[in-house]
Amino acid sequence: MTPHEHWMRQALREAQQAYEQDEVPVGAVVVFENRIIGKGYNQMERLQDPTAHAEMIALTAAANYLHSRRLEGCTLYVTLEPCPMCAGAIVLARVPTLVFATFDPKAGACGTLFNIVEDKRLNYSPHVITGVCDRASEQLLKGFFGRVRTIAQKRGTSGQTSA
Repeated sequence: MTPHEHWMRQALREAQQAYEQDEVPVGAVVVFENRIIGKGYNQMERLQDPTAHAEMIALTAAANYLHSRRLEGCTLYVTLEPCPMCAGAIVLARVPTLVFATFDPKAGACGTLFNIVEDKRLNYSPHVITGVCDRASEQLLKGFFGRVRTIAQKRGTSGQTSA
C-alpha cells in the first residue's frame, strides 16, 4: 500500500461515517508531517449548513491546528472531486497537494465541470493526484445513492439528492 492509499483509506473511513448518518458519503483528511491534523465528512443534512462539506470541515480543523489560514506543507485527501466552493477554499488555503479518489460528473471543479485548482488566472495552484482508491469511493457512493433511490421508490418520490 502506498502512502497515498493509506491516507485515502482514512478519508474513506470519514466517508463511511457520513454514509452511516444518511449523508452523501464524502470524507476528507488533511495530513501534515505524516499525521492527520484535520478530518471531516459531509454533514450538510445534520447541520442544515450548505457549507458543511467534508473538505471544508477538514480544512477548518487543519487551519485551527496550525493557527494559520495557509496550509503550507499539507496534503488534502478527499474521496470525491471537490465542488467549486471546496476547490476555491483549497486554493485560498494554499494546499500544496490535493489527492482525490473519484471524479464528480455533476459538481466536480478539479477537472470535470471546471478546473478551479489548475486555473492559471488564479494566484495559486496545488499539485493534483486523482484515482487513489477510486473504486472503493465509487462503491460507497453507488451504494448510498442506490439506497436513496430504493427509499424514494417506496415512498413514491424522486429520490434526488445532491452532493
